[in-house]
Amino acid sequence: MLLFKRKRLLLVSAGCVILMLLTPTHGDSHPEQSYKMAQPLELTPKLSVQLKLHAFLLWSSVGFLMPIGVLLIRASSNVKSPRNIRLLFYCHVASQIVAVALATAGAVLSISNFENAFNNTHQRIGLALYGFIWLQPLVGFLRPDRGVRTRSAWYLAHWLLGLGVCVVGVANVYIGLHTYQERTGRSARPWTLLLTVEVAAMVFVYLVQDRWSYVVRQQEEDAAALGDERSEGSTMYPANDHKEVVVVP
Repeated sequence: MLLFKRKRLLLVSAGCVILMLLTPTHGDSHPEQSYKMAQPLELTPKLSVQLKLHAFLLWSSVGFLMPIGVLLIRASSNVKSPRNIRLLFYCHVASQIVAVALATAGAVLSISNFENAFNNTHQRIGLALYGFIWLQPLVGFLRPDRGVRTRSAWYLAHWLLGLGVCVVGVANVYIGLHTYQERTGRSARPWTLLLTVEVAAMVFVYLVQDRWSYVVRQQEEDAAALGDERSEGSTMYPANDHKEVVVVP
């Protein structure tokens, strides 16, 4: 039941993101402003380095480390060793802390060096994303103890917020690559292709993790059934251990 609610909330969140992306910005209603935004961007060597650094920081944060953190904490549910569970948990926390630090560096870089009119989709989503990125670790540190009544609600909020940040963050990376190509005239197709391959691989691992426990359980049941069949076979056909009687004339 809880899994069904989580999937339903994920679909609703994805729908809201799609509607937000399709909603025209306020600047699009002014032809002169839209024309100004569509003008090619003059890339100086300094600006080119800053744009590439900004893209790398945000990709490594919301496009790599945060999804890796999600996969790590999900993997801990299929691990039985307490030591390995703690190791995966600490790796999850470390990856999220580094991701927040990189996102903060990307935010400082963009605010201090780029145009911040916030009249386009990429900038508006990025601004909201920064807020949720900084909110997520606060929610994580406020984790209730096991057995507390609010634990389930906290878990659902933490899971939904973390997954939402990853989904919206990756979507904004795509939008940023498209904006870069549109404003500079330089092709971002190779980077878009690499990002797509990475996202597809992470989604595949995420989906496999849902069924991995079932696969392991089935293997254990098959092994147990095979052992029972062998034991039954040995009892039905016992070894011929009686002594042969020799008749002496």
